[in-house]
Amino acid sequence: MRLNSLSILNYKNIQETELIFSPKINCFIGNNGMGKTNLLDAIYFLSFCKSHSNSIDSQNILHNSEFFMLQGKYEIGDSIEEIYCGMKARQKKQFKRNKKEYERLSEHIGLLPLVLVSPDDAMLITEGSEERRKFVDGVISQFNKSYLNQLLQYNNALKQRNALLKIETTVDDSLLDIWEEQMALYGNYIYEQRKKFIDEFIPIFQDYYRFISNGNEQISLSYKSQHDEHDIKARMNATRDRDRMLGYSTQGIHKDELEMLLDNFPIKRVGSQGQNKTYLISLKLAQFNFLKRTHQLSPLLLLDDIFDKLDSNRVAKIVELVSSETFGQIFITDTNREHLDLMLRDLAQDATIFIVENGEIKI
Repeated sequence: MRLNSLSILNYKNIQETELIFSPKINCFIGNNGMGKTNLLDAIYFLSFCKSHSNSIDSQNILHNSEFFMLQGKYEIGDSIEEIYCGMKARQKKQFKRNKKEYERLSEHIGLLPLVLVSPDDAMLITEGSEERRKFVDGVISQFNKSYLNQLLQYNNALKQRNALLKIETTVDDSLLDIWEEQMALYGNYIYEQRKKFIDEFIPIFQDYYRFISNGNEQISLSYKSQHDEHDIKARMNATRDRDRMLGYSTQGIHKDELEMLLDNFPIKRVGSQGQNKTYLISLKLAQFNFLKRTHQLSPLLLLDDIFDKLDSNRVAKIVELVSSETFGQIFITDTNREHLDLMLRDLAQDATIFIVENGEIKI
């Protein structure tokens, strides 16, 4: 899959631009705050119907403007796909595929697989389990439409049960039974899909880390769920009194844990900056590999300022990886032109370099 061209109007700090891309490597050079990440975010928006960095759509409109527009022309196999997104202030965004508007945005998710590696990925290590669950759920949802629907159904049942727990007067237990039954039903499906995915994902992830680090460290993921040990419906029933006191549900797949391990210890505690970054990049490259196999096409790969805090050996290994035939079209941002020139010099690949300054982009 390739993104051949992109038109942007009033998106974040980018007022207007039309870009034609190399089928392999596209580099964006500029100082911090110039708009490099915003450009990648526009590409991300066209894949996922939302910004990676700002979930409030209207806040992505250029200051003092009334709307934004994004349009990309993609090559998927033998077909050309034109994807359009328009958003006016105080109105609902429009998403169109080949000029036909989607009835539901969920119909679009998965059409344009994409993997973004960015500094924000550090939250997977530094923040709690919710961020790690979102990562797993996001990958599975790109190739399993049923999973996304089951997740939405579970979250709705969880919301309803929590609302009942907060009511100060006595609630008929039969109402709790209804929502607990649904949480158990949808939760079991989500648990099985998460477990299956992680079991298949770990060896791929470990291979990438081993290659980048020259095999100097051992890493893994550990998935822990209340579904491993309990009849979850019985556990929800048994903890009702405690949950009423707390005002929320303490049992269910929304409490699943995904531990990130380095040499059998949580990487959050023992990892250096370089090890943490290698871990996260390996995680995202494994995501790329997994999506490529499930979609039978190469996702777009967006690399936002990924070389910071890595030694030259690890940088060289990453460059060797992403320039191989395994990976397709790549978009890279960096503040250092010399850094990219050295990287590109040794690659037998076509590359286009763009300069980004105050939201203006030129070759």
